[in-house]
Amino acid sequence: MITHPDVMHFLAHNPALSVSALEAEARLPKSTLAKAVAGDRVLNAKHLSALFPVLVKYGFKEHRSSEARVISVINHKGGVGKTTTVINLGCGLARIGKRILVVDMDPQGNLSQSLGVDNPEAQVVDALLHKGALPLVSIMPNLDLAPSDLELAFADLELVQTVGGMNRLKNALRPLRKNYDYIFIDCPPALNIFTNSALVASQGCLITLQPEASAMKGLNKLFDRIYQVQEDINYELHIEGVVFTMVDRRLKLHQDMMQDVINSLKNFRIFHTFIRSNVTIKESQVAQQDIFSYDENSNGAKDHMSLAQEILTTV
Repeated sequence: MITHPDVMHFLAHNPALSVSALEAEARLPKSTLAKAVAGDRVLNAKHLSALFPVLVKYGFKEHRSSEARVISVINHKGGVGKTTTVINLGCGLARIGKRILVVDMDPQGNLSQSLGVDNPEAQVVDALLHKGALPLVSIMPNLDLAPSDLELAFADLELVQTVGGMNRLKNALRPLRKNYDYIFIDCPPALNIFTNSALVASQGCLITLQPEASAMKGLNKLFDRIYQVQEDINYELHIEGVVFTMVDRRLKLHQDMMQDVINSLKNFRIFHTFIRSNVTIKESQVAQQDIFSYDENSNGAKDHMSLAQEILTTV
């Protein structure tokens, strides 16, 4: 059965299709599909049933649901919530029954450490350099981790010089995709071989953005890199959207910055959910726990569960 995310992805990859014309052809109430594309509603079973034969006419093929969607969580700037998003979005989805794999592609290993894996005996770099299977550590029901630590940093040059080095992660993930619903890759704060490998391996990328001037500098460079990978190597790559992190709505600066981004990135999805600045999130990472295990009633837990629900309806 066709799903809401199926429709959203098909339309995102076929921008020439007229939403209003599709609505009319499927006999949907006016603006139903337009609101869904804008993220303001979720298509129900009746809408999907009416849309399916129309979309098939324009090239839609039912092919999803059997394999995980691989999503890189990315920003070239450090300290903007990439690792926090991977941990807590992954755990949130796992708690509502989705099978999740999180992959640590940052040589700092913060994702692994925050999930209680400090000195992994086997790690991602082993699979990248020796074409072995990705090592997996079970963190909780429905959530596995492919860990890394500083050893990954020493593989930079070797991976660059290796034939097909940028495809190694994609190849390592391929046999695992049937076992999961989502695979999230935590990228380093750099546009290097590890980030490039993640983009090559992904169908989508999620950009975390702190509403501060310093965090927004070079954003165009990040988009340029994504487009380069999309055009030259991985035509499946799609920008899932931007999620604001570490937001203090009391600050006019944050309000203004968020509105500027919304105005300037009108062609991109800006997630309705934003992650509020919350000391409990930092405390949970020191305690090497996800935010739900640490304090399920905190704002951090509420925000990440809201993001998980939004991801389910759009990605």
